[in-house]
Amino acid sequence: MNPLNSVKGAITTGVVLALLLTFAISPTVFNEFQLARWLHILAGVMWIGLLYYFNVVQTPGLAAAAADKGGPGGAGITKYLAPVALKWFRWAAVATWLTGFWYLARGKNLGAFALGMGGESVNMYQLVIGIGAWLGTIMIFNVWVLIWPNQKKILGIVPATDDEKAKARKTAGLASRTNFVLSIPMLMCMAAAGHGANAGLPF
Repeated sequence: MNPLNSVKGAITTGVVLALLLTFAISPTVFNEFQLARWLHILAGVMWIGLLYYFNVVQTPGLAAAAADKGGPGGAGITKYLAPVALKWFRWAAVATWLTGFWYLARGKNLGAFALGMGGESVNMYQLVIGIGAWLGTIMIFNVWVLIWPNQKKILGIVPATDDEKAKARKTAGLASRTNFVLSIPMLMCMAAAGHGANAGLPF
């Protein structure tokens, strides 16, 4: 059976290949800290990638479909694509936050949540990555408290009137667009922390 014929098989194959390359190149360097960082990046790519898909592709696409009175409409997207995308989206957000916390804890950098202000002087690495961590925390809050509950109404997963669905679309859309905006400085901080935080932002 070809593992590339399923999402699970493709993910498993990619992880195995990455681990084989890691141990072939440098078997003594890979440790729990490196594992946490790698999984954090991997989950983050999934989460932010889907966030960008929703904001850059799906939302404008559904608007265009709704405006096209003679077209097929957006029912196929909302019935088949959106529920699957939202499942990966919300759980990738959880995985990203948890692996980020693991990464900071393993690296003795939980002071990032205090923005590096726990000592006599400001820890610039913790300040920069801490800003990113707090932006990510706001974003996961938006996913689970504002986006997902309202998307369940929009997609018909939970009962809702037309007025409730209209209100849900507005709330979910605004929360998603807010996350889209916050992701840009969040990614800047995450990259800057690992590539010269002491030299200042952005990189």
